[in-house]
Amino acid sequence: MQDGAASRLAPLLVRILLGSPDAAGSELPIRVRAWDGSVIGPAGAPAFVIRHRRALRRLLWKPGEIGLVRAYISGDLDIEGDVFAALGAVQRVMRIGDQPIRLSSDDKREIVRAAVMLGAVGPEPKPPAEEFPVGRRGHSAEGPLAVDPAFFERMLGPAMAGGCALWDDAVDLDQAQALAHEAIAARLGLAPGARLLDLSRGWGAFSLYAAAEHGARVVTLARSERQAEHLRERVSQAGLTGRVDIRVGDHHAVGNGQYDAIVGLGGTEQADLLATGEIAPRLYELLAPAGRLLVQQMVRRPGPHPVRRTFTTSYMFPENAELRPLGEIVTALEEAGLEIRGISALREHHARTLRAWAANLQRHWAECGVLATPGRARVWLLYLAASALACESGRIGVHEVYAIRRDREGRAGETLVEDRAVYSR
Repeated sequence: MQDGAASRLAPLLVRILLGSPDAAGSELPIRVRAWDGSVIGPAGAPAFVIRHRRALRRLLWKPGEIGLVRAYISGDLDIEGDVFAALGAVQRVMRIGDQPIRLSSDDKREIVRAAVMLGAVGPEPKPPAEEFPVGRRGHSAEGPLAVDPAFFERMLGPAMAGGCALWDDAVDLDQAQALAHEAIAARLGLAPGARLLDLSRGWGAFSLYAAAEHGARVVTLARSERQAEHLRERVSQAGLTGRVDIRVGDHHAVGNGQYDAIVGLGGTEQADLLATGEIAPRLYELLAPAGRLLVQQMVRRPGPHPVRRTFTTSYMFPENAELRPLGEIVTALEEAGLEIRGISALREHHARTLRAWAANLQRHWAECGVLATPGRARVWLLYLAASALACESGRIGVHEVYAIRRDREGRAGETLVEDRAVYSR
């Protein structure tokens, strides 16, 4: 049915989503169903369902990404069918982080006229409860992790592995994560008794693997006491008490070392610390001579990157934790005295991992909405889908950086090159 509210929506949505009456040939690349059941848009296209006029008010007050996100997180707007296809269809909207939509006077007059006819004019709705307050440059210790750990068990899988999986020879997520853990352990040269520091501040999957399968003595970090209690329970259930030491906090909580290996499978907070040089000298101090470092990190393209309020900074990470170019991270590690031994691109692997997590979340959708909140479940699904699409398009990347601390004689340790010491000539 095309009569009703839907017939008046097309020009309005073209302007407030795409920023111009001429954008995309003045046609929406999506199908829209209004609150009265009327429909516009090409048959077979991904469908957005406007459940309440309040969704339009959100878009009127915040044209583009933030308005669309607020409408979706609040439940005023829903996505019917494939979330990835729907977001891909409006990818121009999801790229508004590059520059804001600017509406002309004519655009604004047309928008107001259409909104009045649709009964969508009114005060700006409050942001969803899941959104960080404006101007807040930080959030609680757990941030988006501040939900029942069972939520992440449903989304990440039973092992709760939060790093990038390796899919070359894997048939499912569990196998792909197991292959990734094996590869990381081999790169770090883990052996019985090795001292490992895990900076990831996730759910301890690699820490437990390193202790159980390689006999490593592990110090792992937790974001909060609540998360630490969950990790201690997992350590106890695995029979690894005494071999995995859990500490609450960041790199300041790990003492003076020294460690044979350090691993960080982190997010934007880790990237910011690495690139600014805040943590790299500390990692050098914590590594024993010939010790090895491996970090996996999401990165952005080089070049100017004006920081502004986006979905990610509003719902997932604080404003002062942004993606950095790979070169900044490498430079900071080298300036701290570490020697880069290898860099691997994992962009396609990470995109597939994100899709697998999103599939898990959707498979347990009702349960996850109870374990967190319906809005928080929507935040995570939107983040996973948008990040996967950004990886697949090359707008962001994921790299693994492998480095060592040379010993006093400049040696890189044994077994780095074909199982032979590299220092003899």
